[in-house]
Amino acid sequence: MLLKVGELARSTGLTVRTLHHYDAIGLVKPSARSEAGYRLYDTGDVARLHAVQALRHLGLPLAEIGPLLDGKGAPPEAILAQQIQALDRQVRQATELRDRLSLLREGLLRGESPSLQDWVGSLSLMATYGRYFEAGELQRILSGWNRNAAEWDQLKAGVRAAMDAGLKRDTMEVQALTRRWMGLVYRVMGGDHDLMQRWGQMYRRETSAHGLNGAPPTDMLDFMEDSIEFRLGLLRQHFSVEDLTAMRWPEDTERRLQAIEDESCEAMAAGRAPASKQARALRARWQALLGEAAGGDPALLGRMLTLHRAHPLLLAGGPLSGEVRAWLVSAGDPGA
Repeated sequence: MLLKVGELARSTGLTVRTLHHYDAIGLVKPSARSEAGYRLYDTGDVARLHAVQALRHLGLPLAEIGPLLDGKGAPPEAILAQQIQALDRQVRQATELRDRLSLLREGLLRGESPSLQDWVGSLSLMATYGRYFEAGELQRILSGWNRNAAEWDQLKAGVRAAMDAGLKRDTMEVQALTRRWMGLVYRVMGGDHDLMQRWGQMYRRETSAHGLNGAPPTDMLDFMEDSIEFRLGLLRQHFSVEDLTAMRWPEDTERRLQAIEDESCEAMAAGRAPASKQARALRARWQALLGEAAGGDPALLGRMLTLHRAHPLLLAGGPLSGEVRAWLVSAGDPGA
């Protein structure tokens, strides 16, 4: 039985215009014509049309369907693999979009009756973040900042006070703040140097993000970037760039160092010598912590143990004082 173009269109749900287009490009050509010149499709034509529809549902472009059906295109398994990859990409993109919308929704829900300006600002900031981070990375970063919000606000207040007082980057006060700033960013980013680098790049390039959602304003970012660069210059005199990126500090580093500082001060006040059992036990705890951060590299551990000899400013703001460091180092000296 032969079908006219209108009949075939109704039975397949396609438009007559679509069937005419398929005929024009040679994809599905009618096998016959009526005496009046109307297109007539036989069972073979209909079967080919159904194959075209099936392949279109898989996402194949028309340009690839014709050669595939004619046996001139890529093998079916290659076509299917290509389509699976395309679908995987779409799934990733959809998941990424969903995660970003969830982040945006969570941020807006924390506020009260967000205005249109809030919406626009949040969308703009999310677009800025999206140029540097995937949604999963951004979720980690923002969660980290939220967990440390109180400390972050306190630190920004301290930096602002130092700026207002006209303190310079090479003062103990500013370097103590710089150490805290770098340490907080390290914790928020989970020690991921790639994330930290991209976060810094974003704030250097995207001035529109300055001061939004608790972020520091431009003048504070400039002040801290200058102070951080100065501190890194001091560190690079004692460590290589590879050393600095290889260090992996445990999350409880500050607490453990503060405990060692307090117990060492008590021991020193009680007249304990570096050769005493207590001093050697404290040194062992200190060395074990540094060993974790050094990843078991003995050469790097040795440089970390003698950091107090590098530059006094590097000790600014650290839990361990210069006196305690020297006492702990002496505790490992056989002649002590």
